Amino acid sequence: MAILQQAFDFIWENPSLLFVGFLLYVFIFALSAFLSGPKAGPNPFWKDYRRPRQPLVTDQSARDKVIKQGFKVNKIPEPLDAIVVGSGIGGLAVASILSRTGKKVLVLEQHDQAGGCCHTFIEKGYEFDVGIHYIGEMMNNTAMRCLVEQITDGQLGWAPLDEQFDSVVLGDPPKDKWVPLRSGRENFRQSLIDKFPSEVKAIDGFLNLIKEVRKNYLGYASLKVMNRWVAKFLVMTGLIHFTTKYFKYSQRSLKQVLDELTNNEDLKAVLAYSFGDYGTLPCEASFATHAALVNHFLYGSSYPIGGASEIAFHIIPTIEKSGGKVLVRAPVTEILTSSMGRVSGVRVHKSSGDIDIHAPLVISNAGIFNTFQTLLPKEIASKTSIYKAMHKLRHGHAGVTLFVGLRGTKEELGLRAANIWAFSTNNLDGAFKDYVAQTSEEAEDSTKIPLLFISFPSAKDPTWPERYPGKSVCTVVTLGNWDWFAKWEKEQVMHRSPEYQQIKMSIAHAMWDKCVALFPQLKDKVEYFDIGSPVTNKYYIGSPRGEIYGIDHDVYRFGPEMAMTLRPDTEIPGLYITGQDIFSCGFGGAAFGGVLCASSVLHRDVFTDMMKLKQTITKNK
Repeated sequence: MAILQQAFDFIWENPSLLFVGFLLYVFIFALSAFLSGPKAGPNPFWKDYRRPRQPLVTDQSARDKVIKQGFKVNKIPEPLDAIVVGSGIGGLAVASILSRTGKKVLVLEQHDQAGGCCHTFIEKGYEFDVGIHYIGEMMNNTAMRCLVEQITDGQLGWAPLDEQFDSVVLGDPPKDKWVPLRSGRENFRQSLIDKFPSEVKAIDGFLNLIKEVRKNYLGYASLKVMNRWVAKFLVMTGLIHFTTKYFKYSQRSLKQVLDELTNNEDLKAVLAYSFGDYGTLPCEASFATHAALVNHFLYGSSYPIGGASEIAFHIIPTIEKSGGKVLVRAPVTEILTSSMGRVSGVRVHKSSGDIDIHAPLVISNAGIFNTFQTLLPKEIASKTSIYKAMHKLRHGHAGVTLFVGLRGTKEELGLRAANIWAFSTNNLDGAFKDYVAQTSEEAEDSTKIPLLFISFPSAKDPTWPERYPGKSVCTVVTLGNWDWFAKWEKEQVMHRSPEYQQIKMSIAHAMWDKCVALFPQLKDKVEYFDIGSPVTNKYYIGSPRGEIYGIDHDVYRFGPEMAMTLRPDTEIPGLYITGQDIFSCGFGGAAFGGVLCASSVLHRDVFTDMMKLKQTITKNK
């Protein structure tokens, strides 16, 4: 009460401040109204689109008719309302949402199947997921679950991972230290306390901080969809910090926060373990990004029933209902613009001759580096705020993925629906920096991989035993250096030189040796063994330097200036951006990038529309 009385007395003695505050409020309100733009479009979430789930479609030819529709001119819908470049979840999500408003959307994919990092491939009788390992927030009544259910008509099922969903391993056997982690806030907390009983204060401090970030996350998203000039005014004047505490946390590195919480190096490593899910080292990563990720999995982890290709398989029909199409083997080489600088369509490269497709809107899910450095004419791209800021942004670290087919069921092999994060040391930053600083020759000879993510998708999918009886698969992921492989980029896929094969297989065997040290029962069970390198990533998902998480998730990217710059609408009329580069990486980040993009296209708050529908569904249960 004393503080309130002092504040009241101060205002009473300085009435001019009250008047200035009132004028500022009126100015922002009037400016926002004046610059609010065109009339809002239809509400895409005006009703609940869910319907009873149908049986899993296992006939591969039937599935291919949906996710592998090859590009042909006579398949292009007419007239188009929008073209989406790239069929990752960011592209599919915005296309589905816009289709709910009656828009005819064409999604173009350069690969031979839709889904981006949500696609799967089958080799030697084994099915592998390339990017979906586990998803949070699908087992609870969350915004994430509501979004996915609406863009799939409720047809996508989810199987929960084991309660002990992740285990962190520090060091190498036999001196390795295992820290199992359980889902649920209290379970997660107790898992940490069980291993670090003297660090309760640090553990609780960490959990309280990530809770604070979650409460303020909308402050980050709001800068991306509010009027551009209002956003710039709030950022440049510093007033944005009075509307949200998000940037208080985003402008500190994960390492800085952990160093303040504890001196226990093992605990720091465990609290930072999932940095591999966004690919930025703790000393460089924005704490807010890490907090969002930890929050995401505290709500439980799950896996798509039937595998990751189920995602695209069930979203594509929602796009087709409004006359749209998702076509593959359609590499877009240029975003077309008119003499007035407005987007007019795209150019698709075909060996028989390039094909121009026209539409009033083009939405790029190809990432900002591809979009502004490759697809757009430089004289057009260079006028945008994103292009001018790109020299301050970095590509994420390149990804390396090992795919192993195993003889035996999950019961026979002792496999669980859970993941292992294995680190060579608790010095996560130092070990990884030393590793990627190596030359390609040194990397080829290295036997100590600093980070491994080990997953068994076959143990997570309840339909796997019926679809692939007597078999299991293991996926192992690490991060690497694009420069190790860059010189082989132009060589033909599947026919690259022996030198390329040698370095990538040397890394593969080093990864597998560490995996077998942790799971010795797998040693003689291998029937399929191959690895995807950074140049593999570039070929299949179009990442410029083999990155799997887009722009690096460092502190600068998540500051207020870049938050308002990396937004769905651009200064180029008719061009919009969707996916992980405008929000955050991963399935959830890219999907909500689609929600933000739909908001910009439709000139309405689509997230609020969705949350109102969620409330209605909850109320009617």
